[in-house]
Amino acid sequence: MNNENNVTFNENSNGPGPLLMGASTLIGNEVCNQTGEDLGDIKEIMLDTSNGNVRYAVLSFGGVLGIGEKLFAVPWKALNLDTENERFVLNVDKDRLKDAPGFDKNHWPDMADKNWENEIHSYYGTKL
Repeated sequence: MNNENNVTFNENSNGPGPLLMGASTLIGNEVCNQTGEDLGDIKEIMLDTSNGNVRYAVLSFGGVLGIGEKLFAVPWKALNLDTENERFVLNVDKDRLKDAPGFDKNHWPDMADKNWENEIHSYYGTKL
């Protein structure tokens, strides 16, 4: 993993992971698609403070040294943990991700807006 705070995904360990992990251990983790193409990395984890559930992972894709990168809020349900390769898998083609609803680091969407939420879940094929 590319973050020194990350916990390894050892399924046989007595410590954290993979079923229960600290959010900070997931920041910086790689995300790829089902064919292994790099889709970026996790920049933020968005929690629903009313019920404590993780709602979205914010992915960073593209750009150089943070310049020109596009951020995407991906429903947590759309990600699958790949413990063998210590990364997450998002079942979406790289070109489709480029066209996904995104935002830049200075202009975040209102993630509590129901219309925005419906658009995101529809795009990734997940249910609310």
